[in-house]
Amino acid sequence: MIENWIKEIKKECPADMLGMILYHNGIVRATAKNGGKVQSMNLSYDKEKLAAAVRDFKKREGIADIRAWINEGHLQIGDDIMKVCVAGRFRKDVLPVFQELITMIKTEIVKEEER
Repeated sequence: MIENWIKEIKKECPADMLGMILYHNGIVRATAKNGGKVQSMNLSYDKEKLAAAVRDFKKREGIADIRAWINEGHLQIGDDIMKVCVAGRFRKDVLPVFQELITMIKTEIVKEEER
């Protein structure tokens, strides 16, 4: 998925807008944030809110494209939770958007229940 996104972005985006592509692949860990053990997790997300967030972040200065995918359902340790790709002109444009979008997905868009 990520490799295809990168190829598509390189092909579709104007060369003067593309100087950096960052991607994130979140994975189910065996240890929770509080240090407890995780067996699995149930994950869902607000699809409309994700689409709106991607649209809004794409409007930021220096951003060429954004792709985001979130896994849904019953996930085991090692399963992919989400993949996010942000492409743009410079690090100063891409890094803040990358961090803000991932934080928003984790805190406002994804609904998870660790088991």
